[in-house]
Amino acid sequence: MKIGKTHLIIPDTQAKAGVPDDHLRWIGQYIVDRKPDVVIHLGDHWDMPALSGYDKGKKQFEGRRYKSDIKAGNEALKLITDPLHEYNLTADIIYQPRLVLLRGNHEDRINKALADDPYLEGVIGYHDFENPGWETSDYHEVLFIDGIGYSHAFENPMTGKPWGGVCSTRIKNIGHTFTMGHQQTLDYTIRFVAGKSQHGLVAGACYLHDEEYKGPQGNSHWRGLIVKNSVHEGQYNPMFVDLDYLCQKYEGVTLNKYIENNLIPPEEPFAPWKRKRQTKTNR
Repeated sequence: MKIGKTHLIIPDTQAKAGVPDDHLRWIGQYIVDRKPDVVIHLGDHWDMPALSGYDKGKKQFEGRRYKSDIKAGNEALKLITDPLHEYNLTADIIYQPRLVLLRGNHEDRINKALADDPYLEGVIGYHDFENPGWETSDYHEVLFIDGIGYSHAFENPMTGKPWGGVCSTRIKNIGHTFTMGHQQTLDYTIRFVAGKSQHGLVAGACYLHDEEYKGPQGNSHWRGLIVKNSVHEGQYNPMFVDLDYLCQKYEGVTLNKYIENNLIPPEEPFAPWKRKRQTKTNR
């Protein structure tokens, strides 16, 4: 008999126009193949570069760029759920996992823009996000599922700022099993309290592109999914699934080889990869 549930964690995807999205299709298919009970996206799915620095007065609101950001995120989320819908069209037993979508600080840029310019009320907002089938949790909120606290970031209640330090330090401050995104890293720790394990997990990157602001060294970090097996009262057994594994599983080649064959190298340092025109139809 199966004890506990299976959670599949999708770290920050930071979808935006002009960056590769092939991995989202792999993620969707892996969800169908693995069939977790719960899928939790840790937030920052809509990257929203049009609103970056908006509250600092660095740029004015541009409706066209905002709509492009929304469209890119909506289409990217659909790539994740399309394999699930296609599977259920012919499945003998319908597979309906619980889908949870956290909102991160990138989505929260909308709220900051509205706070600065109330005239944008109704013009922009969370209503533009298309996420049918997903239950959502707002930025700053902590959602507990099977004893695990999920939030895009965990904050010091005295300052309102995110806890710093490594997981082994944060879990002492947070005081319970937690999982968060926000930081482009993979950091995991486990400790035992009163005979039970508590797990701390920070995983904030599940995308193929590089971020210009992080520079040539800052973009060398782990990217992928986490599967939590036998989840029960905050305890679980983790399995780390990087994007290279998914690429080999669904494309039959390493991620480096796939990028080399399917993406044009950047024209400028750290520029987003641009997809080659596809001539094959049997991918």
